[in-house]
Amino acid sequence: MDEILGQVLRSAVRERLDVLSELADRADASSLLSVARSELPRLTAGWRALLTAHEADEKGNCPECSGRRRPTKAPCSVWESAYEHLIAGALAPRPARHQRPAHALQPATPVP
Repeated sequence: MDEILGQVLRSAVRERLDVLSELADRADASSLLSVARSELPRLTAGWRALLTAHEADEKGNCPECSGRRRPTKAPCSVWESAYEHLIAGALAPRPARHQRPAHALQPATPVP
């Protein structure tokens, strides 16, 4: 039963992420704004809850990733992944305009 429930949960989460990715890639500006307003608070709350569960204990170990015999020092892979996706990925240089896909280009604003 737990295996089936796990599959259902993983499938539902992956499907939701696929839908959000599709919206981010293809939605018009008004739809995208609506989705951002509803989903960004939920996603940030989810990240916060996940990171709180992986906060270092008094010994400097991650309580979620540590086993009885093998402690995992903080920051664990969850914190490293959060940093990679939320911080480092946001700071990554964007490709030059001529190297971006055509759908990613925005029309230039004329200078008055």
